[in-house]
Amino acid sequence: MSEALLEPILRRLRLWRVLPHIPKNSLVLDIGCGTKATFLKAIAPHIKQGFGVDFKVKDLQMGNIQTKQLRFENHLPFADASFEVVTMLAVLEHIEQEREILQEIYRVLIPGGKLILTVPSVWSQPVLEFLAYRLKIVSAAEIRDHKRYYNRQKLHRVLVNLTNFQNFHHQYFQLGMNNFCTVVK
Repeated sequence: MSEALLEPILRRLRLWRVLPHIPKNSLVLDIGCGTKATFLKAIAPHIKQGFGVDFKVKDLQMGNIQTKQLRFENHLPFADASFEVVTMLAVLEHIEQEREILQEIYRVLIPGGKLILTVPSVWSQPVLEFLAYRLKIVSAAEIRDHKRYYNRQKLHRVLVNLTNFQNFHHQYFQLGMNNFCTVVK
């Protein structure tokens, strides 16, 4: 199945937004890495080691990148305080158990570790649905799978108030259609 036209462009824009926030030589967990772990492969020269988990990916080892097929069911198969950085790029909106995955991320991060995430904004829903269902330039299946959309207040509530992350930094990007957020354990 071929990829929708805008998908690689959107992925590249997320990479440019996220990479400056990943410390060099860090241990990174990418939740929802996709079938090809494209983001991890792109940052491989920059990091010490990257682990990618997704229900779509095959178990592989490629240099300093390792992937594991995983369907999230309230537990990540990693020890406490295993990672310096966890990324979730365009993933949280697809996960039914929002609070549980965030608590697991908190658990696997080292003290002072960082969660970096992007999620669609509340204003993007009609735009994404138009691009997916009418123009067919983003994945209709991905858009149908969205459980929720976010704004700054909703992200602050779920990350800080419910999960106890600190140092909440938030920006809208892509003309307000996306949220970029970092928090620290």
